[in-house]
Amino acid sequence: MEGKKLFGEFFKARRIANKKTLRQFCIENGLDPGNISKLERGLLPPPQSREKLEEYAGYLKIKKGSDDWYTFFDLAAAETGKIPEDIMAKGKIEDKLPILFRTLRGQKVSDDKLDELIKMLRDA
Repeated sequence: MEGKKLFGEFFKARRIANKKTLRQFCIENGLDPGNISKLERGLLPPPQSREKLEEYAGYLKIKKGSDDWYTFFDLAAAETGKIPEDIMAKGKIEDKLPILFRTLRGQKVSDDKLDELIKMLRDA
């Protein structure tokens, strides 16, 4: 999976960036080191509740609204095959997914459909 950043890897990188060992991090935040270790190694899936993700983001000192904030939530959603809640809340994105999928596969999409997809992504 080269080039693909997983939630656990991102979580661990943020913890290390805060200069915390696994044990220190868990003691300071009242977390189970075994579970966090499994999460970081990809043996446990990322939590899906927004509240739990926000709690973890706070522990990792991820600033709300930052690129890392969105990466954190996007990786959690993507790893379990979901579209992030904030994007779904923007409305009818599921109607545009076939266009996106065809584009990602390199299949021909009409210029009008591509413009529509770009506009939708910019508005998101």
